[in-house]
Amino acid sequence: MAIPKVSREDILNALQFVDENGVPAQNKSTRYFLLGESGKSYPPKYVIAVANHLANGAAIDTSGYNAIEAKNYLKNKGFTITGNQEKYELTITKEQVTSTDECFDKDNLGLGDNFVPLGVYFQSANGQTIKRNYAKGERRNSNQTMPRLAFQIYEKQLRALSVEEKENFPVCQYSPESGLIRGIFPSVEEYRKYHNSIEYLIYSYDIERKFVIYCWNIFSTIVFVQECLKRFGEPGDRFVLTYREKQEKEEAKPEPPADEKPLSTEKTFNGYRNPYSNKLIESKNIIFRGAPGTGKTYLAREIAADIISDGYFDDYSLLTDEQKEQVEFVQFHPSYDYSDFVEGLRPKINADGSMGFELRDGIFKRFVERARRNYENSQKTQEIVEKEASAQESIADFFASVEFGVDTFETVNKNKFTITSADDEHIEIAIPGNAMVNKLRLNTDELRQMLESDATFTMVRDVTAFFGKKFATQAYSYDFALYKEIKKVSAPVVQRTVAPEKLKKYIFIIDEINRGEISKIFGELFFALDPGYRGPAGAVSTQYANLHTDPSKKFYIPENVYIIGTMNDIDKSVDSFDFAMRRRFRFIEIKAEERLEMLASLGDELENEAIRRMTALNQEIIKTEELNENYQVGAAYFKKLKDLTFDQLWTDYLCPLLQEYIRGMYDETAIMNRFAQAYGYNGDSQEVKDEAAQS
Repeated sequence: MAIPKVSREDILNALQFVDENGVPAQNKSTRYFLLGESGKSYPPKYVIAVANHLANGAAIDTSGYNAIEAKNYLKNKGFTITGNQEKYELTITKEQVTSTDECFDKDNLGLGDNFVPLGVYFQSANGQTIKRNYAKGERRNSNQTMPRLAFQIYEKQLRALSVEEKENFPVCQYSPESGLIRGIFPSVEEYRKYHNSIEYLIYSYDIERKFVIYCWNIFSTIVFVQECLKRFGEPGDRFVLTYREKQEKEEAKPEPPADEKPLSTEKTFNGYRNPYSNKLIESKNIIFRGAPGTGKTYLAREIAADIISDGYFDDYSLLTDEQKEQVEFVQFHPSYDYSDFVEGLRPKINADGSMGFELRDGIFKRFVERARRNYENSQKTQEIVEKEASAQESIADFFASVEFGVDTFETVNKNKFTITSADDEHIEIAIPGNAMVNKLRLNTDELRQMLESDATFTMVRDVTAFFGKKFATQAYSYDFALYKEIKKVSAPVVQRTVAPEKLKKYIFIIDEINRGEISKIFGELFFALDPGYRGPAGAVSTQYANLHTDPSKKFYIPENVYIIGTMNDIDKSVDSFDFAMRRRFRFIEIKAEERLEMLASLGDELENEAIRRMTALNQEIIKTEELNENYQVGAAYFKKLKDLTFDQLWTDYLCPLLQEYIRGMYDETAIMNRFAQAYGYNGDSQEVKDEAAQS
């Protein structure tokens, strides 16, 4: 039985009925509450049953649906639902799957969309406990953690299965009516032959070997884990998953697939998962500020993943290598400067062994170039895209046939030259007969533009006119010579259909942005950085423009570049943060209590104690004269409790930090003792006095 169809008016009538008649004891709710306009609470399941009774004459019966379904149904009708935050424990053995959550139903695993994992472990029959050995960059306590743990434990047995056994291995079945999703595959390509879907996990082992299976919500791989226990486990072995209900902001909109029919990889954009993502899109440049240890850097990476995946996920590790090209990360420090960030001269060893210098782009300029290329390509018509593809193919075929440093070409003036190297940006040529200039660097893009155009080039003057110059440069003679050679050897290119490039968003993350000398790093880019001057309208000449192949070409930041900075408010270098830069960024404060979910990996008991101590310490900090919320301690410090005791965390991390905060204040020892007492430090108070005295 599903939730009965009732209208919003029927629900309002039911609330009036409950007001007049009350709620039977067996129908009172302990989990969710519907809030009426007066602030009164009502049990959601019972309200729906009463509405069905009043509208359809049915008996008042709540047995056909669970509390979660009732909650979601009423929320969709526009009612406000509150609830008690509880944690649940799911246990999987080879015989059964049980949960402390009364709403859990193995025949309705789609309910997993409503929950997030807090921890998972495997316990053998003899009491041995095994937890996930996280790989570098792997997200802690995600929907993929439980199946990854199963792979970790049974990797040897799973590898021993035949190809047929792997392809038929049960993975997921959302309900008895839906199809059984099967298959452990060696690559994403093989997976997609059976499931046209991006809902999968990759487990890597050995060198470049993989297991790929379907994975979506927190319950989607219960069948897989139980099948592993049935085949490879011992009686009494079990997996235990701890989870909680999603908060409002965490609730995912996509529904899980109901069967094994091919699933489209095209995703409908339903908004971003993280509310800060929308703020970045609106403002172009934001800076997360706040107390140390509040997870600002981790949040920046989450936002990057959220935006680049179009709200599909916020786990940075899930981005493909191609998607990661849309993200760049840098950390500022006092020695960082313009040459690192934008461009500068760098030493190089010449072919003859001598030392020289060459102009190289910095990390930000290279990143912006990728974004600019995408932005400009996305604006091009189908015809232009196809012409460019043909020109690029001609250039690639030509250079593939050339023996660098050996094959000789000549200009219209009979100057002979060879090509020594070539890439997407430059063509290096050697001119042995020229005593003045025996080496020259050509711009590959100029040659590409000539080949893409419909213009006719019969002399160097035509090249000069094509680029809008009054006088020819030396490079144009060699461009013209190479153009003729490519045209001469190129076979007629079959016109290929090439899809126009999709506009992408690019995220640049600057960690500890206030630790660098902003004016020295950004230079003239302040203007181009302004959200109101993005694109060619904000183009500027860089400091080394005179050394560029085309000195007249200016630098600009396109519309599809978004910048996230992070900074600690208490850092002494904040005072020197450039005011011209301040007005180009939107500043968002991240408070100490906002990112407590990062402690979920500690386990229930340790997490609760960590939050209690952190809250008590932070309350004592803001009571201290001359200190405020900017000096509070964030949850990131307490993540160290995975390896330390509470006392070790105090003596080795928190105590030195707090002593630095209060240095020079009156009665430092008394203040430190209050901090230690609030935190619950068990050491000798004399030890705190000694440390304060030494500081």
